[in-house]
Amino acid sequence: MSQSSPFDARIRGSVQSAIATMESLRADDALLSAVSKVAQALINAFRQGNKVLLFGNGGSANDAHHFATELLGRFAFDRPGLPALSLTESMTTITALANDYGYEQVFSRQIEALGRPGDVAIAISTSGNSLNVLHGVAAANKAELLTVGLTGRSGGKLRTLAKECICVPSDDVPRIQECHTLVGHILSQIVEQEMFPQKNSAAQP
Repeated sequence: MSQSSPFDARIRGSVQSAIATMESLRADDALLSAVSKVAQALINAFRQGNKVLLFGNGGSANDAHHFATELLGRFAFDRPGLPALSLTESMTTITALANDYGYEQVFSRQIEALGRPGDVAIAISTSGNSLNVLHGVAAANKAELLTVGLTGRSGGKLRTLAKECICVPSDDVPRIQECHTLVGHILSQIVEQEMFPQKNSAAQP
């Protein structure tokens, strides 16, 4: 019989907190509807030859990179890659733009250069108030991209600036980030299965 650890209670507490947040997400019909709308928007964009641009800071930058990789590479089965780009990938680009234009413009400048009408811009911010993320969304709106926000309960300024917003029902940054990863996986799965139904059927046991 294994001995208990002094950290057991904290570990269980964190796991329970994560489960409770995800249960709240599952039970929120409006939130599930928002996820469905974003999934359909991504499918429509890809079918029309458009791309997805993703961005955020810190852990949200990692989420942007993770989601872009799931789309560009594969999620559950082999299929053609989908055009998705994380604007957080190049440290050279980020530092050059920050140095020349200010950190608040590191995403907006890239969107101005890369975004085209019909593309989708996914902005990730746990607070919904990161200035460079908000500037990026404003630039995407101006360039006629569909803008999507992934944020926390309040949504911050991102809630009203983005055309679609998925607001995780939590104020706790780790729980919000965990749900952002889950939402990214859900969207990747739906998009992959809908875009490549024949390959999806072949992948089933």
